[in-house]
Amino acid sequence: MVKIATVRARIEPRLKEDVEELFKKIGLSTTEAINLFYRQVKLRNGLPFNVVVSNKTTEKVFKDTDARRNLIRCEDVDDMFDKLGI
Repeated sequence: MVKIATVRARIEPRLKEDVEELFKKIGLSTTEAINLFYRQVKLRNGLPFNVVVSNKTTEKVFKDTDARRNLIRCEDVDDMFDKLGI
C-alpha cells in the first residue's frame, strides 16, 4: 500500500528523544511505531490501552501511600491473601 499521508505533531523534545531511543532498541522507526499505533486503534475500534481518570478515592489512596499513611503490612504472600480475605 502506498503511504502518502503525513502526520505532524508537536512533542516535548526530551520525550521524543527518550521514546525514539526505546523504538530503536526494539527495532522500530518512529514511522513504524505510529503505523502500529494507528493499526491497533483501527483493529480495536478505540485506543489500544485503557485511559482512566483518577477518582477522589484513588487520589486519596495515592496521597496516603506517598505519605506512608494507612498502609497494611504483610509478612508474606499468604499473610497478604489472609488480610485480603482471599
